[in-house]
Amino acid sequence: MANIIKKIKRKYKKKKLQEERAKMEQSRQRRTPEEVYQERLSKHRNATMRRAVMTIAAVAAVAALFFFYMEKRSYHNYKILSASEQEDVVATNYVEMSGKILRYSPDGASLVSDTMDAYWSTLYEMQNPVADVRGDRAVIADQDGTLLEMFDKDGETGSVTTSYNIIKARVSSSGMVAAILDGGDATWINFYGSDGTLIAENQTHLADPGYPLDVAVSGSGDIMMVTYQFVDGSETTSYVAFYNFGDVGQSEDDRIVSGYTYDGVVIPQIMYLDGDRSAAIRDDGFTLYKGSQVPKEVETIKVDKEIVSTFYDDNIIGLVFKNGDKDKPYTMRGYSTDGSLKFEKKFNIPYTTIKASDGNILLYNSSQISVMNSRGVEKYSGTVDGTISDFIKTGWNRYLLILDNGVDVIKLS
Repeated sequence: MANIIKKIKRKYKKKKLQEERAKMEQSRQRRTPEEVYQERLSKHRNATMRRAVMTIAAVAAVAALFFFYMEKRSYHNYKILSASEQEDVVATNYVEMSGKILRYSPDGASLVSDTMDAYWSTLYEMQNPVADVRGDRAVIADQDGTLLEMFDKDGETGSVTTSYNIIKARVSSSGMVAAILDGGDATWINFYGSDGTLIAENQTHLADPGYPLDVAVSGSGDIMMVTYQFVDGSETTSYVAFYNFGDVGQSEDDRIVSGYTYDGVVIPQIMYLDGDRSAAIRDDGFTLYKGSQVPKEVETIKVDKEIVSTFYDDNIIGLVFKNGDKDKPYTMRGYSTDGSLKFEKKFNIPYTTIKASDGNILLYNSSQISVMNSRGVEKYSGTVDGTISDFIKTGWNRYLLILDNGVDVIKLS
């Protein structure tokens, strides 16, 4: 009896399905040609969209796998792509600029490729040239002398002979230059346009607001940031001031739109980062500021260990301190520009210089180099034939190795 009921139900369902299909067919036959066309067009669009989504997903998956592979990949050797043995490396310095190399010495400067082919060159006379580069702009200052030379990627843009000896000079990505000058009883902080025009000068004294230790300029060129140090009683105090040379600063005393005092803290280094962010490196950590016209303090990161090294670029601030571990005596911390911790790692590389260079962290001494990515992953570590005076990243997996006997362009392998 149960089998008979099942057969009747199957027969009934089959009949209902046939009736529904017949109705659908009749409905299709009653549609206009325009409705048929729109249905086919919709199906085609849906199929095309599905294929596009699948293609994008496949490309994204491949890109993610490639990025993961490159993040984790390490190298064990390097190849010398080219060598320039005739370079006068004793008197010449090198720094990355606009994807190329700014080569400078007491006699002049030139912008060259990593194979030392010159794009432009210019002559000057300095005793102790020191360069600062920001993007496509550079300033070369004769430290303890009076000459400032300004450049962009196409060559010299301006020249200044200062009234007092230069202590330090910094350039912005727009070409504005700030310089600290030694005036004997007083110190001067001068602000120049990219053509060397004097825009402003500010005289400072030890008592007010203190001795200037460092200076930085915002990318727009409107804000000059200065860190001062003075002694208040028996305590060392630091003062960070922001000068606005645009419309906003006109109504402010000495054009200072914001300033912050830090008791018992030494701030030897300041810098502008990406966009309107800036940072002050302290002897106990660093402080971050944000604001395009009136910078405000937004975050302070402190460490309870003595900081022995710092490094930074537009996207990372790094601190190195000793940790007491015999096997790996150094701890490195890398922070994003909002103050969040990106990584922390212990290491034992006996470095003398550490710096951020085009997304990498480079460590080296006279005979060893080490390359890490921006997450602290070691990509290469090894010894070099010759005595190292500098080490610079010039492109993807390409580095400039400045040796006592010449310049090598190398590739990790």
